[in-house]
Amino acid sequence: MDGGNQSVVSEFVILGLAHSQNLQVLLFVMFLIFYLLIVSGNIVIMVLITTDPHLHSPMYFLLANLSFVDMWLSSVTTPKMITDFLRKNKSISFAGCMSQVFFAHCIAAGEMVLLVVMAYDRYVAICKPLHYFTIMNLKRCTGLVLTSWTIGFVHAMSHLVVIVELPFCGPKEIDSFFCDMPLVIKLACIDSHDLDILMNADCGVVGVTCFILLLISYTYILITVRQSSKAGASKALSTCSAHITVVMIFFVPCIFIYVCPLNITWLDKFLAVFYSVFTPFLNPAIYTLRNKEMKNAMTRFINNCIDSKGNY
Repeated sequence: MDGGNQSVVSEFVILGLAHSQNLQVLLFVMFLIFYLLIVSGNIVIMVLITTDPHLHSPMYFLLANLSFVDMWLSSVTTPKMITDFLRKNKSISFAGCMSQVFFAHCIAAGEMVLLVVMAYDRYVAICKPLHYFTIMNLKRCTGLVLTSWTIGFVHAMSHLVVIVELPFCGPKEIDSFFCDMPLVIKLACIDSHDLDILMNADCGVVGVTCFILLLISYTYILITVRQSSKAGASKALSTCSAHITVVMIFFVPCIFIYVCPLNITWLDKFLAVFYSVFTPFLNPAIYTLRNKEMKNAMTRFINNCIDSKGNY
């Protein structure tokens, strides 16, 4: 079928998470609160790391970048989902749908690579502490962050150049709260079996590779920690446990949606909400509430604000 037939479908209908009006109002309030906390929490982390000299180290530089990525990962889908709870016509334009597909995969893939970079940072800090500041200098950290964005961009473009040329001639209903790649492919007027396999392989290259690298990094770290002093081991385990928690709550849903899909509609929706809303929400809590230096920086920031107002 000719690719030009995609013009028959100028928009898609998003079915959302629920059909009950009362439930939609409840979900609107709940996800609005979640989104405001995600944005404010990650902005606070970025401001603290940028303004506090005590946090000007490679680990916190990477953490600030993770907060930036998390904020945008949630912003790709959550605002649209929130407004749709109050709308009867839950539609999205063809261009808007393609934009969601691109940015969702670009940012998610970038975050996966960034989590590997953060694991490498902890590996160097714990396994090669004497060479830490030589290896993890600002130039290398910046290069690694740019690499994560580059890989995310290439990964997303590999999806976009394929999906934008697919012939869409109806139906046009997407049974989710955003334009997700597997669901959009199913709407194409072609046999999508081979394309599904290609998509799973493409996502697997990024997702599974990053996951394996993370497992290797943390295995080396845990082996090194076992051989170190109790005080150092306790601090290292505390930091690594936070990182491992983030890795699991982000990677597991992505793997079951894009690499080894279960094709269970309600479960796919839950997993999509988990990695696009709950993960960006949990990251600030995990990294801030468990981190003594971040809590001290927060105290200093509040005291400086109070002093500034008092002097004024």
